[in-house]
Amino acid sequence: MKALFRINLILSLLIALPLVVHAQDSRLQLGSLDHLAAKANQTVDVSIDERLMKMAAKLLSDKDTDERDVKKLVEGLKGIYVKSFEFETEGQYSAGDLETIRTQLRGPGWTRLVNVTSKKEGNLEVYLLFNGDMVGGLAVLHTDLKEFTVVNIVGPVDLDKLARLEGQFGVPELGVEKKTKNEQ
Repeated sequence: MKALFRINLILSLLIALPLVVHAQDSRLQLGSLDHLAAKANQTVDVSIDERLMKMAAKLLSDKDTDERDVKKLVEGLKGIYVKSFEFETEGQYSAGDLETIRTQLRGPGWTRLVNVTSKKEGNLEVYLLFNGDMVGGLAVLHTDLKEFTVVNIVGPVDLDKLARLEGQFGVPELGVEKKTKNEQ
């Protein structure tokens, strides 16, 4: 997916930040986008709340280093929510659909960290929700002529370890490069 390339770019920038994300009122309401599924030729809908996150974490092995690290990372998460729609033709989502998400991201505490606009690659925005000095949420919004994607991670996520969520709990492969011990 083109969106994954853009998410890779943003997450690579985020990994350089020494932030720890803590959850508090950072879940976006994505239900208003459900009508887009009927128009899309491919839809991704991930909705993992805290209860499901805990159940899924129990399936990870403490013996495998990678699984143990992912388990530690997701233990405090309150949820992972993804809505992604790929369309056969242009113009399948409206400015109003986009505005329902952006309106939430203009709420108190949310700050747009990155805004990438490309005629070829589409638009990518990354937002953090600040609660005082702590970050309480992460949202990624990607749109292009044939795609509309929102990723919302709620809970304490160590951004240095965010790449380890790739391929776990329905989080797509983001292509984020993991730091080596020499880079950390």
